[in-house]
Amino acid sequence: MKFAIITGASKGLGEAIAKRLIHEQIAVVSVSRTENQEIRNLANQKGILYKHFSCNLSLEIEIQEVFMEIAHYIFQKNAATEILLFNNAGVIEPIHKVGNLDQTPIVRNIQVNLIAPIIITNLFLSKAQLTNTKITVINVTSGAATRSIEGWSVYCSSKAGLNMFTQTAAIEQAAMNTNNKIIAFSPGVMDTGMQETIRSSSDEAFKELDKFKEYKEKKQLLGADIVANALVDFVLSGEAESGKVYHIRELLSE
Repeated sequence: MKFAIITGASKGLGEAIAKRLIHEQIAVVSVSRTENQEIRNLANQKGILYKHFSCNLSLEIEIQEVFMEIAHYIFQKNAATEILLFNNAGVIEPIHKVGNLDQTPIVRNIQVNLIAPIIITNLFLSKAQLTNTKITVINVTSGAATRSIEGWSVYCSSKAGLNMFTQTAAIEQAAMNTNNKIIAFSPGVMDTGMQETIRSSSDEAFKELDKFKEYKEKKQLLGADIVANALVDFVLSGEAESGKVYHIRELLSE
């Protein structure tokens, strides 16, 4: 059986990915602090196996406990033959210049954006070695990983780290001659809650604030469903090259 695990599945891109995969008859494991009832209802309607696990991805102990439970559910109870792991959850805060950052949001950003995907990927690649299950990891990154943006030092750094982790893990999997793939995906500027957070920041904290407000005013933001459909189409095509960082522009132009 093919499973998809999606972090941050309660809203935005994660919600759109989950709904599309249910339409593709793929079992879905939703991971977020709160459950999206629409996803559960859709799965019930389509007769698709679905389970939600509540998890705060900024807490390392909780990640370990919850994802060990998910691994047991998938590998032992349902004997998955293939897993699509979408490390989608992410946070943009803190938005401020270095010297004016608070410690708590710094740690939370790195935990959610970088440490959680590393821990989760490590766990599932370890389990896959024992069960001969194929794993495809999709790490949701950002253009900010390769572009310095004033006010986003922590976000840029965590996403740059995620790109490097993706590329390095892919090299290791290739050297081990596994069938596993690990890619990163940059979804571009989407009309989601994260954009609302960006637009609510201050000019003093974020130099490009007016540009991001303009994206919304001029309706230049991509819908989460458009991005999710392009990503899922690409992942299911089997054409993804392990270790590569893909951008939504590439997928929409194909």
